[in-house]
This record gives sequence, structure tokens and C-alpha cells, in this order.
Amino acid sequence: MAKEVIRIRMEAYDHSVLDQSAADIVDTAKRTSSVVHGPIPLPTRIERYTVIRGPHIDKKSRQQFEIRTHKRLIDIVEATAKTIEALNKLSLPAGVDIKIKATAG
Repeated sequence: MAKEVIRIRMEAYDHSVLDQSAADIVDTAKRTSSVVHGPIPLPTRIERYTVIRGPHIDKKSRQQFEIRTHKRLIDIVEATAKTIEALNKLSLPAGVDIKIKATAG
């Protein structure tokens, strides 16, 4: 019999909010007697933008800005109906993007 695996991928700009949300999900899953793998940190995506400081001249004077997208992965193995119900009731803070994928195997 194949076990159902719930894979949760989380993304956020603020790593502290992301880690707190991941800890909440892991605690909720462990409280309902499920096996949890993670949170596994995935590579951070860094987007850099370079702009010219002055509006008219001096192209050599530039400023750089960056946006960091932090990611975490959590696998919940042997999830029960109680686990899924508890995860549905869990409220997470704004700014955390969650993608949930359920697979058998």
C-alpha cells in the first residue's frame, strides 16, 4: 500500500516569518502523530536591480537593490485525516506563499 505524502513548499521575503510559519506547520503535523521531514531550506533566489543615481548625467554612479526570496520544503508522510483537518484550520501570517502537493508514494 502506497503512503500519501504531502509536500508543502513555502516562499517569503522575510526569513524569520517563514521559519516561524514552518515551525507552526511542523508542530501541528507532529501533534497529530504524522511523520515530518523538514523544514528543508532551499536555495534563496536573489534578484538584483541596478539603477543610475542621477537623472541626467554620471552613468558611473549607480545604486543596487536586491530582493531575496527565501524558500522552505516540508514533507508530511503518513498524513491522517486529523492532520489534514488541523492544517486547514492553521492560520499563517501574510507574506508567506504556500504551495501544497499531495502524492501517493
